[in-house]
Amino acid sequence: MSEKPTQADLDAIQIQLGRTPRNVHAIAYRCPCGKPAVVETPPRLSDGTPFPTFYYATCPRLTAAISTLETTGMMREMEGRLTTDPDIAGKYASAHDDFIAARTAVAKEVGIEVPEVDGISAGGMPSRVKCLHSLVAHSLGAGEGVNPFGDEALAALPQWWMDSPCE
Repeated sequence: MSEKPTQADLDAIQIQLGRTPRNVHAIAYRCPCGKPAVVETPPRLSDGTPFPTFYYATCPRLTAAISTLETTGMMREMEGRLTTDPDIAGKYASAHDDFIAARTAVAKEVGIEVPEVDGISAGGMPSRVKCLHSLVAHSLGAGEGVNPFGDEALAALPQWWMDSPCE
């Protein structure tokens, strides 16, 4: 369950990103160390820019681990399964719907409309696999069992928080 960010969370995210965080609506997932790792961002930034990436991974150790995983060919293998496995294709389409529903709920909560991103989710959903960062962030933010490819990628990651404690 997401939670409103505290000033300490925003300070930690600034250190993680190396810049001031923009429009953090909620902390969607915390690393086992307790620091924010995935945030929710409304689909329109305060400067008016559409921002379809609702779940955004901020933990540098997590994003580095996902980047390494992206080099393994995992995305190509996953995308190939979309055309051969109707069950996984259906679950991935449901993940797309979940992503849009969660983002739409936040848009309504903050009183904005963003027609530019209607029907667009992230990570290539529902017909492609193009960004494991988005899919893993979705899995961590929405919980296990929502995004099958995010869950698979997450299971393949090392325990990124174990090498050294987060700052």
